[in-house]
Amino acid sequence: MSAAEAAVGAAADDVAGVQAQLATAQASYDDAQVAAAKAAEELNGATYRADQAAAAHASAQAAAVAAQDTLAGQRTAYADAVVSAYQMSPQLSALGAISDADGVTEVVERTEALRNAEGSLQDRFRAYDAASAEADAAATRAAATLADAAAAQQAAEASRDQAREAARAAREVASSYAAERSRLVAHLARLQGVSARLAATRQDQLEQAAAEAAAQAAAQAAAQQAAEQAAQEAAEEAAQEAAQQASPTPAPATSSPTDSVTSAPILEPTPTPTHTPTHTPTHTATPTPTETSTPTPTPTPTPTPTPTVPTETAAPTTPPPASSGAQAAIAFARAQIGEPYRYGAAGPSSWDCSGLTMQAWAAAGVSLPHYSGAQYADSAKVTLDDLQPGDLLFWGSGPSSIYHVALYVGDGRMIHAPRPGRSVEEVSMYYWIAPTMFARPQ
Repeated sequence: MSAAEAAVGAAADDVAGVQAQLATAQASYDDAQVAAAKAAEELNGATYRADQAAAAHASAQAAAVAAQDTLAGQRTAYADAVVSAYQMSPQLSALGAISDADGVTEVVERTEALRNAEGSLQDRFRAYDAASAEADAAATRAAATLADAAAAQQAAEASRDQAREAARAAREVASSYAAERSRLVAHLARLQGVSARLAATRQDQLEQAAAEAAAQAAAQAAAQQAAEQAAQEAAEEAAQEAAQQASPTPAPATSSPTDSVTSAPILEPTPTPTHTPTHTPTHTATPTPTETSTPTPTPTPTPTPTPTVPTETAAPTTPPPASSGAQAAIAFARAQIGEPYRYGAAGPSSWDCSGLTMQAWAAAGVSLPHYSGAQYADSAKVTLDDLQPGDLLFWGSGPSSIYHVALYVGDGRMIHAPRPGRSVEEVSMYYWIAPTMFARPQ
């Protein structure tokens, strides 16, 4: 081997080594950005859950106030009934009803009036007792939802601190990555004998091609998995239909002459269903209560509503129709290009990823939460091959781990609020890490 050939080989080795270093630096940078994006969306999720908990408490508190108002009304009505009964006691006492009556007919009438008065008082007490129980239960629910809201708010504050720390770490990694990349690209330019600008352009193209190849591989794998699942389901359905068709049908008995005596079939009696008697409870008379013997009701707590948690939903075989407001959503997003990214922002002049998609679709008349996981859960699932302009692109290993969302605009491009230090932009959907999930707001 000549010295020239050896030099070329060494240079190629050096180029490969530099490109490997660039790939390692890129991977570290991507990991830091993903961690920051996850922390930011966890903050959005915690804020979303805190808002739901606060709304649940507001509803429970309003119900508790209404229950107290009802209780006050029932207490007044019961007190009035008791006072009225005492005031009318000489006329309504059993002895008075009989001794003052003029004849049997009037005795019956007065006795009936006495019973009616006692029944009315008991009805008033039952209404008061029920209102008291409901008021206690409502107060318990309000207290429980208050505790839930406080815990959710505390979790949101903790998520905010974690998001800030992750953002700080990502900025440090981004700064060191930019310097390292510039150094490595300059070294690559020297090895290849080209300008630093051309070397940087080539490297950008290599990274873009690698991202697109990874996205295509992921899309093919997903399509193959979907096809295999569909084939398996079809096979299982066909097997089930074949089994049903192959079920033996009893053939009619044929008689043939024989020397032996054929015994007649024994008919089994049809069992008669046994009737289980229903027990009729006996009525226990309730004594007329007094104001001093009011029992303390035991409230029955009801479940506290919990926030919606996104669950994994398979993309449908037949995609849902394209959303009519897609162009309005895209137009809104394009109008925000150039505005800065800021954690938790949803306009009017700064954005995070889910804040931008939320407001874009709000311009189209579709309400979405400010949380990428909930946006996926609230939208119709589609596949990569079924993407239409206006659809949402998601990044994550599953619905519960989504950390980024973007608005698809067609031709393999998207608009998104990427991360701190970068403004809202329209770029290739493969410029960074390939999206993994897709959904269509309805």
